Amino acid sequence: MLFPDGPLPLRIFESRYIDMVSERMKSDEPFGILLMRADHDASQSSTYKVGTLAKITDFYQGSDGLLGITAKGGQRFRLISSERQKNGLNVGEIELIEAERSFALPSEFEFLPKMLANVLEEFGRLYEAQDNRYDDAVWVSYRFLEILPIDLRQKQTSLEDSDTIARLNLVVEQLDSVRGPASH
Repeated sequence: MLFPDGPLPLRIFESRYIDMVSERMKSDEPFGILLMRADHDASQSSTYKVGTLAKITDFYQGSDGLLGITAKGGQRFRLISSERQKNGLNVGEIELIEAERSFALPSEFEFLPKMLANVLEEFGRLYEAQDNRYDDAVWVSYRFLEILPIDLRQKQTSLEDSDTIARLNLVVEQLDSVRGPASH
């Protein structure tokens, strides 16, 4: 799962993905990330139709010799059509989904930025290079959805929906279920 502006560390070992990463790095173009459906037949690719563009921001060779990359989420998109290439890589035609406009966190959610900052600090390197926008309700909602242990289908629904307040309410529900309702 990848949300706009979020980091995605990946270890690349299949030749089709090594080729794709090499091509994307040379062209400085993004690639698409779509969540696989849990009920899919392993012999066929079945994904959700809404995903996020990813741009490679860092690469390294791991101690195991595998290529590691970090990608950053860009704009959301809707898959129009796709096909599987001979090498097994899925490519498709997409349409971009308009980015949500940033807005200040409503007062009932003003406790979230400090909590988020403390949690992201624990993730260390993955989030240290982030352009943190703790005053942006859209950004805060996406960061929490990345890190909270929420069912992937629920995360996917939140990615497809452009309702930031609904995402923030989901975050509060999840936090309350873990720590119990508290005065915010």
